[in-house]
Amino acid sequence: MAEIDLMRFYPRRSGRAAERPSITEEDRLISRRFDKSYFDGDRRHGYGGFTYHERFWTETVKLFRDHYRLPEDAAILDVGCAKGFMLYDFVKLMPQARVTGLDVSEYALEHAVEPIKPFIRAGSAKSLPFQDKSFDLVTAINTIHNLPYGDCLRSLREIQRVTRGHAFVMVDAWRTEAQHRDLLSWVLTAETMLHVDDWLKLFEKAGYTHDYYWWIVG
Repeated sequence: MAEIDLMRFYPRRSGRAAERPSITEEDRLISRRFDKSYFDGDRRHGYGGFTYHERFWTETVKLFRDHYRLPEDAAILDVGCAKGFMLYDFVKLMPQARVTGLDVSEYALEHAVEPIKPFIRAGSAKSLPFQDKSFDLVTAINTIHNLPYGDCLRSLREIQRVTRGHAFVMVDAWRTEAQHRDLLSWVLTAETMLHVDDWLKLFEKAGYTHDYYWWIVG
């Protein structure tokens, strides 16, 4: 298990609360529906338009492939795949790869990039519908923190169960109180937000032994 920034080529803003209009609990409830409002609606409820751009995933999937030395026919699962952008770039990079995506959002699945639609399905990280050791790589990027603590625990155990090789999760976290305040002001969908030390305790409790990194606001 290692803390490693495999998302370092993914463009990101500073993420400070000032970059998003002041949000309310009603805004968060709308966002947690993960429907059109979240993906393609107003910025206060999510992405403000979630469309494919090569600059987001192309270099990132190369880093994943090279870091984990994935075979050309690797079986890859993306938990929380949304519209399938990451999987689409994996297929472009590794045409023989066997990709699978899972997401709770029917809207995202319906509006996924066309070549990936046959390989994605509805489902939750807390109960992955796959056999043990089915995948060479499992990713869950900014996904499991959208679940309550107990379901985060179950999700980590499920990810551990279905990988036969590697896994990588990224979650909302903080190290300082200033980062914590910024996170609380910024986050729309996360239900489990922990100090990095408490995430590590949760990983240990779940028996999760693979890689991780943090989404830290600020």
